[in-house]
Amino acid sequence: MNFYKRVAFATLLVLQAFALKAEDGHRLWLRMTGNENAIKIHNDTKGQNPLDVADETKTLRIALSELQFYIRENVSIHVEVDANAPKNDGFSITRKGDEIFIKSASSVGVLYGAFALIRLQETGKMPKKGSTIVEVPSSPLRLLNHWDNLNGTIERGFAGRSIFWSNEGDIINQNAALISEYGRANASIGINGTVLNNVNASPQMLTSERIGQTKRVAQILAPYGIKVYLSVNFASPKALGDVSTADPLDPDVIKWWQNKVKEIYDAIPNFGGFLVKANSEGEPGPQDFGRTHVDGANMLADALKPYGGIVMWRAFVYAANSPDRANQAYDEFMPFDGQFRDNVILQVKNGPVDFQPREPVHPLFYSLKHTKVMPEFQITQEYLGESIHSVFLAPMWKELTDVFKMTEGVAGVSNIGNSVNWCGSDMAQANWYAFGRLAWNQNLTSKEIADEWLKQTFTTDKKFVTPMTKVMLESHEACVNYMMPMGIHHIFAGGHHYGPEPWYAPRGVRADWTPPYYHKAAADGMGFDRTRNGSNNVSLYPEPLASTFNDVNKCPEKYLLWFHHVGWTQKLPCGETLWNRLCHKYDEGVRAAESFNATWAKMAQFIDKERFEKLHILYDRQAKDAWWWRDACLLYFQTFSNLPFPKDCPPARHDLQTLMRYHLAIDNYTAAPIDQLP
Repeated sequence: MNFYKRVAFATLLVLQAFALKAEDGHRLWLRMTGNENAIKIHNDTKGQNPLDVADETKTLRIALSELQFYIRENVSIHVEVDANAPKNDGFSITRKGDEIFIKSASSVGVLYGAFALIRLQETGKMPKKGSTIVEVPSSPLRLLNHWDNLNGTIERGFAGRSIFWSNEGDIINQNAALISEYGRANASIGINGTVLNNVNASPQMLTSERIGQTKRVAQILAPYGIKVYLSVNFASPKALGDVSTADPLDPDVIKWWQNKVKEIYDAIPNFGGFLVKANSEGEPGPQDFGRTHVDGANMLADALKPYGGIVMWRAFVYAANSPDRANQAYDEFMPFDGQFRDNVILQVKNGPVDFQPREPVHPLFYSLKHTKVMPEFQITQEYLGESIHSVFLAPMWKELTDVFKMTEGVAGVSNIGNSVNWCGSDMAQANWYAFGRLAWNQNLTSKEIADEWLKQTFTTDKKFVTPMTKVMLESHEACVNYMMPMGIHHIFAGGHHYGPEPWYAPRGVRADWTPPYYHKAAADGMGFDRTRNGSNNVSLYPEPLASTFNDVNKCPEKYLLWFHHVGWTQKLPCGETLWNRLCHKYDEGVRAAESFNATWAKMAQFIDKERFEKLHILYDRQAKDAWWWRDACLLYFQTFSNLPFPKDCPPARHDLQTLMRYHLAIDNYTAAPIDQLP
């Protein structure tokens, strides 16, 4: 039995085994039941493809198998790779009577069409007779970025350990079936690439041993239309001991990268390229040698160009003593607009600081006119309650996709680990799903995505889907309100990003790693002045947006304290003072979190006991955490405002001294006292 047949057979056995167990979340949104009577599947392609026949055959075999197993309606399905059909991974689905035709210019497109047809069936939207559906993805590159370390740990990972790497040696063979399932899940939502390792990359990633392991992952994922990419450490030539420098203009360094790229493509012909974090948070880069981001990115791009590879160069940079961290990426990259090679894409976080619960859209998306740009979202909830809080992120991402067309690609920092339900929480799976669906079609609404996911993951019963759709759609705004409403940002605990510590400012820690740098709370008010009289961040945006942000009376309330330092008793356009409005927004967040818990408590009758009980614990924890966040922030800010809570706001459940003594931790409701922590 050859390698691919072994993987396919092992995957089928795993899927069958999980189908017999109690619900543990492992099947994600792919919980389809098989058909009782085999339907007719026709491979009209007959092997006559303009592409690699061997690869096409493997992918088509998967598509045919999915349709054969899971389409339950008594229809005859024809699949065909046709050069005249939709291209760029697109497909068409046409229904004529009891015949359904799936066509694409590639076998991968056929696979996407097969999963789309199954999704339509599972959500009660099977194509009507005489109808045609045509889909072409919004983004050509739809990538997951794994922050997996070679020792198996995952930076900002909340779902166990890496499925690719381990400190106990090579685990890829033993995880082959799991990696195949991972590929299937990604293909079902249109994800076509994966970066296998952390952006804080180890030079060891480029050793021949690790390249060989990457090759085996690439072989497993290729039939699902997924290319692999690697994060690389810019200092690898020197760190691996081959040359004495990593200067991107040094001929020996250039030759080293050319040879390394050739070695990779000899092993992995469909390798995608490199992701690079350089001169950021201590990572090495071209500036270490007096060179520029352009010098570094273009050197790597030239090495990859003959093989069709790309460089994704991260724009997440900030200096230790910058007067405004939100300006840093703009200041560093705008002077280079138009100077990058055509196979370089700047990967820009959705907001200008760091994956905060809410940020305005990064100004580089408006400003870079001659450079390829792709957004980077964070699927893993580093700043949004990790795997504990249920926060549906599609509404947050839509704030960017509604103003920016993702024509070059999009990346999402993965929330996947080796926990049985992949993401640590069954609800967190929704963000993996939502990322793939938005990458495929950025015009989908958050409601459409939530509806699809709930129906496929739990049940199609309206008594479950309707209230839980409401919970999902309100969850992001609720999280913002009980954590950091009105534009407050980055007031998390030191050492982790789960609980609040707006007071955290130990001696010796750089200012922009402490909350006071951002909230600027003082006797005269709070908020970061980014107006034209402050850091002038507003001027990085086009008009009329710049003038809107600059005017305290016109700035959207959700960004008010992001752009303005506002007095505690200043009247806002809503008619309330800043202090009263802040109190009411925190209360809104708490009430919403409590309502989510109450809604979930009524869902037991509609779904399996196992997932209901696990999520009931998490929703209850989220509601309690919301109170902790509310009390910690309001009681601390009250030490500056010296104002009472409004009469309609409930008193605090905690006292500030206790809140300041304990971390709000992931593993316990309250962790050890700070003076007992290492």
